[in-house]
Amino acid sequence: MENVTIKVMCLALMLGLAGCSGTSEKDIQKVPDRSAQALFADARESLDNGLYRKAIQILSAIDSRFPYGPISHQVQLDLIYAYYKSGDAAQGIALTDRFLRLNPEHANADYVYYMRALINIATQENLFQDLAGIDRSDRDPTAARDAFNDLKIVIEKYPNSKYAADARQRMIAIKSRLAKYELAVARYYLTREAYISAANRGKYIVEYFSPSPETEAALEIMIACYQALGLDDLRVNAKQVLAANYPNNPLITK
Repeated sequence: MENVTIKVMCLALMLGLAGCSGTSEKDIQKVPDRSAQALFADARESLDNGLYRKAIQILSAIDSRFPYGPISHQVQLDLIYAYYKSGDAAQGIALTDRFLRLNPEHANADYVYYMRALINIATQENLFQDLAGIDRSDRDPTAARDAFNDLKIVIEKYPNSKYAADARQRMIAIKSRLAKYELAVARYYLTREAYISAANRGKYIVEYFSPSPETEAALEIMIACYQALGLDDLRVNAKQVLAANYPNNPLITK
């Protein structure tokens, strides 16, 4: 009971912090009237010390007061990072979108795509599920798909980027996440006896997420659906694929 109480208290605190997103004009006005370079030094010090909300306030002031200065792009890049570290996904995504729209060929565009992916990945880390230890593979995968696409851009358009190796590893993890989502949907359709929809989801997993731990279950669902629909040729084909890849599966050995 004590652990539950602690978790609820932590949840309330974190939700309270999440509600303090964005920087208002009033907050910007509180930043001292100093040169862009002096303010930037203050912002960097705040970033180094993990004071991300303070860094956002200062960087937002620089971005507002000196939009075309020599350090304007670096200010925006640091601001993206600060939004990411502070958990302000909405502001972070908005700024990455703006930066890439205005500076599509910028030397640090790979970093911006990479950061937008990290921000989207962070939004998938559901606080309630983490606290309760629940695996909800059926939750909306839109952010995961967006992250996957951005990481793909990094490794394909910028293969020599210092972020490419990590991007590739994160794509593998996201691929598993998306496969789990599709499998959860396929199982839902199967329980509803929506056999065509369930079979199509299973086929999608086999075609786009193989090899993965979800492939075996997807083939089992396809076999069950084709049998229920009386589609013997498709059932036999799916069972042959299952036998070739998972010879110890109960559907093969029995």
